[in-house]
Amino acid sequence: MSEALKIEILTLFPGMVRPSLGESILGKARERGLVEIEVTDIRSFATGPHRVTDDAPYGGGAGMVLKPEPLVAAIEAARARLPGALVLLLSPQGRRFQQSVADELAASGSFILVCGRYEGVDERVVEFVDGELSLGDFILSGGEIAALAVVDAVARLWPGVLGNDASAQEESFAEGLLEHPQYTRPPEFRGRRVPAVLLSGDHAAIARWRREQALERTAHRRPDLAAHRAFAAGERRVDLAAAAVPAAQGGER
Repeated sequence: MSEALKIEILTLFPGMVRPSLGESILGKARERGLVEIEVTDIRSFATGPHRVTDDAPYGGGAGMVLKPEPLVAAIEAARARLPGALVLLLSPQGRRFQQSVADELAASGSFILVCGRYEGVDERVVEFVDGELSLGDFILSGGEIAALAVVDAVARLWPGVLGNDASAQEESFAEGLLEHPQYTRPPEFRGRRVPAVLLSGDHAAIARWRREQALERTAHRRPDLAAHRAFAAGERRVDLAAAAVPAAQGGER
């Protein structure tokens, strides 16, 4: 891996993206040189006095379609800046983005995200990208919010970004499970107490409790994940029927 994760975002609305990239974990990672992110305005590659980037669809219909000329020019310029980087178009027709995809992008070391807009992009643009990504089966006004989600999910996997690299391995979906319940001070809040095992100082017992809770929580809240998971040797297989009973909220009373 290179020293820094390199990302470029191509968008018609840089103002939707840039502020978020300077905040919280992403902002600190950029300050430390762990992640390098460029935001490029697609409109700067449009020609003519009005720099038009969209037009009406051939065949009629509602909405406007992003023109191929400025979009492809922006993609080619980004490829020249990041040779070998994957170019992904954010589109509802793309591969579903999930943790395994975030792992792949982090391992690649560099990638370029193309934000769609309006009714979509000219189909010929697809020939100039390496793939398409979708956050899920819902409609956004454009790819900017999706791009921020992808960048955040991938950047936190890069060594050093979280400070403690073990954190990324303990979070939800890292092993096909939801994360175990988390508690902090005070030990009692409105009659609800933190589970005694977490206050015991017995690290082996705490690890077992957390693993069990993660398995049960996944079976109850995301049975689709539990049903497809290969259980490790010695790992208790959760009864999905029993887990369907709503879990008690909060800690011990």
